[in-house]
Amino acid sequence: MFAIFQKEINAFFSSLTAYIVMAVFLTAVGLLMWVFPDTNLLNYGYADLTSFFNLTPFVLLFLVPAVTMRSLAEEFRNGTIELLLTKPLSDWHLVIGKFLADWVLIILTLAPTILYYITVYQLGSPVGNVDSGAVFGSYIGLVLLAAVFVAVGLWASSLSDNQIVAFVLGVFISFLLFAGIGAVAKLDFWGSLSYPISWISLDQQYADLGRGLVDSRNVIYLVSVTVLFLWLTQGQVHRKRK
Repeated sequence: MFAIFQKEINAFFSSLTAYIVMAVFLTAVGLLMWVFPDTNLLNYGYADLTSFFNLTPFVLLFLVPAVTMRSLAEEFRNGTIELLLTKPLSDWHLVIGKFLADWVLIILTLAPTILYYITVYQLGSPVGNVDSGAVFGSYIGLVLLAAVFVAVGLWASSLSDNQIVAFVLGVFISFLLFAGIGAVAKLDFWGSLSYPISWISLDQQYADLGRGLVDSRNVIYLVSVTVLFLWLTQGQVHRKRK
């Protein structure tokens, strides 16, 4: 597993992939946070990172599948998956190794945004007048949400040897889980079922963590969804082994 993780991380940083991912993410979020007038944090008049945490998941919806689309699809297309599977390496080692490498890259991409919190902390009146608990909970939510998106992206990558197909599937399924379920739950005919349906949507879990109280139920749910898609990915890899 560590060998796969190391191989993937080295592949990211020995090419332009990691640097492009980080540059695209930080540029997109930076423009939204500090330049575009409709979302400019400086125009709010108070120290708050709500706009950052509301916008970032939608950037990750596209960024994460762009990272994961090659993870398994490229192995299938080039035929290197057969070589990997002939080694003393279990399906789970392969899947977990690739998952951790992709997830770590996304976490490293998110890390520089801590500067936004420091900036807002200093801009507060008085200094430090910011809800640090909510920021902490939101970052935990972002990291766990990224894990779900990576797991979904890996599964999508395992379904096809075409990277574009893997990207489109990853974006669609991630969007469905994050925003689609919540939108469906708001339809009037659900009645009393509206709340339980909305609770299983990723955006509701993420919003709950962003309130500053890290509830173990939200964490367990997001981890469970991640494990589910990793299990589905392992199933696809196992079929290739036969």
